[in-house]
Amino acid sequence: MTEHLGLHLLEHPLSPYVQKVKLALHFKGLPFTSAYPMTDAEIAEDFALSPRGEVPLLKHRDLALYDSRVICTYIDETWPEPALMPKSPYARAQIRWIEDAMDTHFEANTWGLAEVTIFRRATGDLADRLTRHAQQQILNWFQWLDQRLSDGGWFNGPSYGWGDMCVVPFVNGAARFDLHPKAGTPLAAWLRRVNEIDAVRLTQSAAAEAELDPLTMQAALTSGFKREYRDHRLEWMIRAGGIDVVAQGLSNNNIRFNGSFS
Repeated sequence: MTEHLGLHLLEHPLSPYVQKVKLALHFKGLPFTSAYPMTDAEIAEDFALSPRGEVPLLKHRDLALYDSRVICTYIDETWPEPALMPKSPYARAQIRWIEDAMDTHFEANTWGLAEVTIFRRATGDLADRLTRHAQQQILNWFQWLDQRLSDGGWFNGPSYGWGDMCVVPFVNGAARFDLHPKAGTPLAAWLRRVNEIDAVRLTQSAAAEAELDPLTMQAALTSGFKREYRDHRLEWMIRAGGIDVVAQGLSNNNIRFNGSFS
């Protein structure tokens, strides 16, 4: 497909939510442009369209959508072939269940590891405790995912689809912290197979090129950069024992939540 569709994606290559949207667009064969807003003016202009002020944000002509699930539902309904999910309501419910778990419970752990190892919000015993908590949780989720694979070896049923696109960015994201599915498990076999898909390789290559430098990120925190601590991330940090991290972030004004109306 070569028709210009007016699809423009605001992104960051490391975001698993962005990667999900890219994989959906590639699966559909839809051409799109993308950019990552960098300047204060770009951020203010683009993220005024999103109450969360975060990527991904998809612009389609005069429409702007945020949240990866909303975006990908729109993509699938606007360009229904090839379908992202199987037709069975039961199978679709299973995939949505997996997607919600990855978007919230799983992602909170890789996000927490980034807070410790890249942004260095905790040191010493606290850092060790937060890291151990995230590592153990991710290993538990790997076991959970093993049980969710279909007999055909895919999360989407008999072949690659939305169920797999919802999982692979997060499992590959765990590898950034040297956490991998156990060799010989169904999940490890699936990961090898799904990472051979051209679109997955493309998104992973872009993510690797955009890997964050800890010293740069720590300097950014002192210069006004704020990490978002909403919903599942805030819950994870408190449950893992990092309430002091939250308090310090609030004091230093380098964490943020959803925007609010004034």
